Amino acid sequence: MSERENEGLTKLGSEHTKYPTDYDPSVLETFKNKHPENDYYVKFNCPEFTSLCPITGQPDYATIYISYVPGDIMVESKSLKLYLFSYRNHGDFHEDCVNKIMKDLIKLMDPKYIEVTGKFLPRGGISIDPYCNYGKPGTKWEDVAWNRLTHHDMNLERVDNR
Repeated sequence: MSERENEGLTKLGSEHTKYPTDYDPSVLETFKNKHPENDYYVKFNCPEFTSLCPITGQPDYATIYISYVPGDIMVESKSLKLYLFSYRNHGDFHEDCVNKIMKDLIKLMDPKYIEVTGKFLPRGGISIDPYCNYGKPGTKWEDVAWNRLTHHDMNLERVDNR
């Protein structure tokens, strides 16, 4: 039995990947953090995120940024890719997508800290960039979350690339 099988990873290295056709957090897999005593960030940049407008059914495109400080377990990246792909036929508002992603990852990993940002392409002449975060209650990360939220977007970016 390989180390991957011991950790329960079934997606990584599989030649028979099945892509979910609708929102499916059950595809997410984890592995043990080999450095739980260290505080460090893991960041995922997902530039091909797609979901559907729940009203019109039109596609929405975004880059999703996920940054987290792991606790004892971490999310496996291929399963995360499949999970994000599962939004392709799912109808939700932009704000709902980023909050659901964050809540699903909190439930999965119980991280010390996590933040999720969506940089959605404009539709109808306006872009929407929702941000949400979480710090584990009763830890220093709870304060980090509040500080980052209250100082989020203090220096607005130039939006000329979308």
